Amino acid sequence: MTRHRDELMGVDQILEELGGVSRRTFYRWREIGRAPAGIKLPNGEIRVWRSEFTGWLEGLREAA
Repeated sequence: MTRHRDELMGVDQILEELGGVSRRTFYRWREIGRAPAGIKLPNGEIRVWRSEFTGWLEGLREAA
């Protein structure tokens, strides 16, 4: 059995996966608590665990 390691995704990678969402929209979602939970690094960059991102997307599907 192969174990998959979770990975940290950067904002650019998240935006690419969302296909067309602007950086401003993503940061607005963060401001209002609608984005996936993330980690703010000491340099100010945001990272999101892929498992958190996937779970967030699944939650959107269920809400629709």
